[in-house]
Amino acid sequence: MRLVIARCSVDYAGRLTAHLPLATRLLMVKADGCVAIHADGGAYKPLNWMNAPNRLIESDGVWTVTSPKGETLTITIEEVLHDTAHDLGVDPGLQKDGVEAHLQELLAANCEAIAQGLVLVRREFPTDIGPVDLLCRDADGTAVAIEVKRRGEIDGVEQLTRYLERLDRDPTLRGVRGIFVAQSIKPQAKVLAASRDIDCVEVDYDELRGIESNVLRLF
Repeated sequence: MRLVIARCSVDYAGRLTAHLPLATRLLMVKADGCVAIHADGGAYKPLNWMNAPNRLIESDGVWTVTSPKGETLTITIEEVLHDTAHDLGVDPGLQKDGVEAHLQELLAANCEAIAQGLVLVRREFPTDIGPVDLLCRDADGTAVAIEVKRRGEIDGVEQLTRYLERLDRDPTLRGVRGIFVAQSIKPQAKVLAASRDIDCVEVDYDELRGIESNVLRLF
């Protein structure tokens, strides 16, 4: 990973246009090619970013990042204050808590609780940026990548998006679609998922375990 602290301005052109005026920011270039621009605040979310795969070209004082879709992120650097690179090695991935791990196990044993016609290919299907929780095939034979969370938030949708980008490079999986599964999914996460053609499914943990729900129903 490369970390650069610089006074810079940033311009994005693609589905819309956006401009960040001159200021001191952290530029992060990850090993997979993802480029993110951070301010000193705002928790984990960058001010702007370009997911891999993309192409980064550095010229005198200007970084130009281009995506396969023709989007461009232009970083104009006035002054570099710090520039360093670190090899972080292979990340073991996020260790799920007990409920989340068991939820994944239950869904792997009953994929049709997610969508009718789904057949499990493998749990923890490997990619070069971490394992996908479940890889399935639907009734048409299309590959389906499924990310399972206890609580569905925006970062989970972002995680699944990155997996889909990697899986779609495999000709045996190309055309892969995504499903984001959780006990509850926040409205913002649903909006982001819909914008990326990712389906959202909420499941009842107790029902999957064979425990009858306390929610009153007509039928």
